[in-house]
Amino acid sequence: MPTFVNELRYGIRSLLKHPGFTAIAVITLALGIGANTAVFSVVNAVLLRPLPYHDPARLVTIWEESPQRDMYEMPVSLANLHDWVDQNSTFEQIAAYTFTELNLTTIRVIRS
Repeated sequence: MPTFVNELRYGIRSLLKHPGFTAIAVITLALGIGANTAVFSVVNAVLLRPLPYHDPARLVTIWEESPQRDMYEMPVSLANLHDWVDQNSTFEQIAAYTFTELNLTTIRVIRS
């Protein structure tokens, strides 16, 4: 234990002698810890938490397919979705979602 205390004192004296190095080391540690916390927060929210449904193991994805056109896992058209909902006797509920990518190129602010 006395060796550890001596090493700790030596380390503190070295850091106080070189404040520039100390500042860079502290900033680097702060950025690393902050980035790690941010990434873990996203991973926790997206991957680790269970889905907010009663029994998430029973969720399924249903697709349309067109083997003639060699297309599989096609999005469902709105008309077909309504037909599926009306004629459903298998699933408790049917819902749909859509994903769209947008490109923002210009923002024009008009003030009056």
